[in-house]
Amino acid sequence: MKRIISISSLLTLLLVSGCSGFLDTRQDVFDTMDRLQTRSSTLNNFATAYYTPMRSGFSMIDENLFASASDEAEQTAAVSNVSIFNKGIISPERNPLSYLYTNYYDGIRAAHFFLDYAKDGEEFLALNRDTATVYNPDGSVYSKDKPRGYKRDVINLQWQRAEARIAEAYYYAELSKMYGGVPIISDDVTNPTMTPATYDEVVEHIVKLIDDNKDKVNLDWRVALTPDADNAVADVNNWNFRDNIGRFDKTSALAIKARVLLYAASPRNNPDNSVEKWKRAAAAAHEVIECRKDIFARGFGFGEDAKTFPDYKMPVNRDYGKYFLANNATKDVESIFLIRQAAGNSPESLNYPVGTRGGHSGVCPTQNLVDAYEWVGPKTPNQYENRDPRMAATIVYNGSSWNGVNDFDQSPKGQFSQKANGASKTGYYLRKFLATNLNLIEGGKTDHIWVAYRYAEVLLNYAEAMNEAYGPDSDPVGYGMTAREALTEVRNSASTSLPAVTASSKVDFRKAVKAERRVELAFEDHRYWDLIRWKDAESVLNKPIKGIVVKKNNLGGYQYSTTVVATRVFEEKQYYLPFTREEIANSNGALNQNPLYN
Repeated sequence: MKRIISISSLLTLLLVSGCSGFLDTRQDVFDTMDRLQTRSSTLNNFATAYYTPMRSGFSMIDENLFASASDEAEQTAAVSNVSIFNKGIISPERNPLSYLYTNYYDGIRAAHFFLDYAKDGEEFLALNRDTATVYNPDGSVYSKDKPRGYKRDVINLQWQRAEARIAEAYYYAELSKMYGGVPIISDDVTNPTMTPATYDEVVEHIVKLIDDNKDKVNLDWRVALTPDADNAVADVNNWNFRDNIGRFDKTSALAIKARVLLYAASPRNNPDNSVEKWKRAAAAAHEVIECRKDIFARGFGFGEDAKTFPDYKMPVNRDYGKYFLANNATKDVESIFLIRQAAGNSPESLNYPVGTRGGHSGVCPTQNLVDAYEWVGPKTPNQYENRDPRMAATIVYNGSSWNGVNDFDQSPKGQFSQKANGASKTGYYLRKFLATNLNLIEGGKTDHIWVAYRYAEVLLNYAEAMNEAYGPDSDPVGYGMTAREALTEVRNSASTSLPAVTASSKVDFRKAVKAERRVELAFEDHRYWDLIRWKDAESVLNKPIKGIVVKKNNLGGYQYSTTVVATRVFEEKQYYLPFTREEIANSNGALNQNPLYN
């Protein structure tokens, strides 16, 4: 794994802002080495290079979601890499996620390269510039129709330096989630060294990176600090920073820290169940909550949204499904950190139902997941009525209204018959994330935003950590919110009709938090890793995967029966991913294989 990223290889990683903003990705090409070394714009290009290795969850495995490695979904395809997880045959030679190990260390090295290159960044920015101008020649605030000021770009550079460190923390967080302890790479770009590190040491490295830089990044990309000495705040539209939504800011930095410390307190990484680790995780989640409140307290940057969320609480009875469609997440105040891929139709093509022109079934929800959604009213013979509304927003089931079809019929003679070649094995299809009525045959495309961090997760992180540290209804440290209140905020956002969580013991409330994470964060690449960190994977992922069989009765109505569609194997070794033998060999002794893979 010992590798040096050259200038030429970094060029293939570069992101530059287009008319649609920072989240858009395209490759830049430089004419000459002289131009590369002298143009100040290169500095900004290198500042975006460390974002490029980030992976959208839409293409995590088999160019699709990773959900089929958990009990959320079953993959329709007969041959897929996810079967390596589901059959328990993962090994150093067979690790479908090993590419992420390479990607994320490339990201770390790209961050280090930028920091080295940016040491003289102010000089680059001053080339052929009027450095005396504060905003504009007339002293007015920068606007789009006037040249942007030198001082504005210097401040942006300062943010970028801190962002590079937050990106480094992000990559180590993802690596430790999968592998546990991983080597820490030195900043030296010409002769980098690798230091072996335990999981706890990696966690402390991440925390230090964030704590040292959280106040050096922009507060939020919907607002921006002016270059005034008093750090007053200006409307971001005047400074043209809104296109930078997708860069790390203070809230996203704190959210990374909160998730990392939650994982560190969880049973896989905290076998002695140290309460201090849970307290630390609760404090980190609280810090995110307070940061959001601080932004709203300033009263700027969110327009009408600030009136809807005056103290940054989740809206009640929200349109859950709409949030995940197209680019809606970029406009929603719940969003904390987003990853966007170029407009396309891969999620739809891979996951639209067979029976839809161009659809291939793909990642199909399980009956196991359907059973997790609560009833919000009396139970009826139709198991899909009076259920948590997040189910209908997440899953296409028999009888659904979907893509212009008012009765999604999966009976043997129906339009979406389960007997069709390539049909879902479970009787369910994915709805979440997918644009409706996208014409795949004619190449229809849409935006897809991967929500890496959002506020609902922060509240659930807080509820879990507070319960483990203090119980469901205690707040001895004065955070202003109990575990139950945080959980209730998430549930009321889904539906105020959901029954109240009455669990009074720490153990029972823990079950309630786990159940809530399962449905609120479904298909967002949390379920598998939650089961791993809780050390629940052996008990959960060795259970049969169930589906539904749909038939019509003599009266033309539907009748349902559950069936086992797959069995899974999860072995103890799978609580950590294996390193490839090549990476171990190239580490010069800094990397040892994870237990049970030798």
